[in-house]
Amino acid sequence: KGARRPGFRVVHYSIQNDHAHFLVEAQGKVCLANGMKSLGARFARCVNRVFERAGRVLADRFHHVVKRTPTEVRRALAYVLLNVRKHFWQRRRREPPVVLDGASSGLWFDGWKGRAPPVGRYADPGRQCEVAPARSWLLSKGWRRGGLIDPAEVPGASAHRRGQAPRTGSPAVAA
Repeated sequence: KGARRPGFRVVHYSIQNDHAHFLVEAQGKVCLANGMKSLGARFARCVNRVFERAGRVLADRFHHVVKRTPTEVRRALAYVLLNVRKHFWQRRRREPPVVLDGASSGLWFDGWKGRAPPVGRYADPGRQCEVAPARSWLLSKGWRRGGLIDPAEVPGASAHRRGQAPRTGSPAVAA
């Protein structure tokens, strides 16, 4: 229900313990600002209801990066949909399991390489679709030029192989 409003669509998301990532399409800065404000309020109501608490959940501001190339969009998709794998690797320093993150929109993603990953904890295959279909060429088709997304990928994996910490500062919002 909250995935769409005039000029604003949530196309993919990932919810972590202490942060969230959203890939959105917005028709300009005003639509982006209004859409994020509405999304923040809706998100807070849901989180507060689940955890039986009250108050602000998201910071007043959000970080956004406009994606302009198929490669940038593919990297953002992998980062958002597989973010739980990155955090697993950072905490445990071992290969994370290849399962669908139930706190992401991966359940409705149709760009997995091979078969979709098995459903992990918190994922409900019967859940109603919570995201809007992409309308932009980049987010609907263009990103596929870089290849489908392997569910075994770990965002920042090249840094992992070198023994370094994965890149940080990846987009919380891409339009």
